[in-house]
Amino acid sequence: MWRFDDYTLDTARYELKCGEDVVRVEPQVFDVLAQLLSNHERCVTKEELFDAVWGGRFVGEAALTSRIKAVRRALGDDGESQRYIRTVRGRGYQFVGALRAHHGTDGEPEPQPEPEIPRQHIAFCRAGDGIRLAYAVTGDGPPLVRAANWMTHLGYDVESPVWRHWVRDMSAHHTFIRYDERGCGLSDWDAEDFTFDDWVADLESVVDAVGLDRFPLLGVSQGGAVAVAYAARHPEQVTRLVLCGAYARGRAVRAQGEDEKRAAALDLDLARVGWGRDDPAFRQVFAAQFLPDGTRADWDAFDQLQRRTTSPENAVRFLQEFAHIDVREQAGQVRCPTLILHSRNDHRVPMRYGEELAALIPDSRLVALASNNHLLTATEPAWRVFCDEVRAFLAD
Repeated sequence: MWRFDDYTLDTARYELKCGEDVVRVEPQVFDVLAQLLSNHERCVTKEELFDAVWGGRFVGEAALTSRIKAVRRALGDDGESQRYIRTVRGRGYQFVGALRAHHGTDGEPEPQPEPEIPRQHIAFCRAGDGIRLAYAVTGDGPPLVRAANWMTHLGYDVESPVWRHWVRDMSAHHTFIRYDERGCGLSDWDAEDFTFDDWVADLESVVDAVGLDRFPLLGVSQGGAVAVAYAARHPEQVTRLVLCGAYARGRAVRAQGEDEKRAAALDLDLARVGWGRDDPAFRQVFAAQFLPDGTRADWDAFDQLQRRTTSPENAVRFLQEFAHIDVREQAGQVRCPTLILHSRNDHRVPMRYGEELAALIPDSRLVALASNNHLLTATEPAWRVFCDEVRAFLAD
């Protein structure tokens, strides 16, 4: 949350306010201002803004110029006075307003902000079929690679309450490498091939681009299945495997009754009907499954994440492919020590599917987390347990 003069930019609520009044701005205008505020100590180059806001897709410079003008207009600024947004000729733009600390209604300062996320380096590589993949590197120390999972955006994850703490804490002791899968985030959205094997091959492309030989691998949700398949294919590279909220079989594969089949079909209908709508009601069904114990702010942040990470068409493609995942055979071929963490009352992927993975992977240990959430939040006790278990496992 950024405050300057009478303005407040709340990235969790995706809201710009002047005093108590909401200032209506287009999403890309909001994203440009958020990027400038997040990097207020320096000039943000045009290339960085193109990558963060447009995902590196080709747009003319006039598009960026118009968004800068819209930001200035929303803040009562202009190109002559440049009270808030300074043009650095030939380079980019910098936020030059005076940021201020916020005080609560009782006059006491709010708690100190959480530790800063190390600055990330975003780069791009090509998959075997030419699809452009975006990857990011943060932190220092031995490498830790995260297999891509649904609903990420490298430029936004470091601000989003859904993923920010994952990036921050996984980067605290490691050089943390993550990437957006095809069809998602800063990677190419227009991908003709969209299969599970493509996802595993994309992980191979990113590992090759970074130049890694041996490393531990983290898989979250459906990214866990990708990590399992990669570890089975490359036992000489993966030293340790960490899985969280993962499963070996997708919903269509494990559906045994009509109720389970209808639930899997409902996912697709909700994505088809509601993903692109301004009304968040349809998408909040996903929020209720992924973050049942989340706050209203958590649900709002998750809704923004859904809309920003992929298109309605790709959301349906993702869900269709997830439903048919089956890595039971590959799980039995994993040869590295494996730590499996799963929320005891996970509403999206029930605990029994974490137990199934633990039974399939030979050298594995299962830790049940006291949570109802599929994606752990920063404030719940289970997150600290997760971090402590992962740190001890990778340091062992």
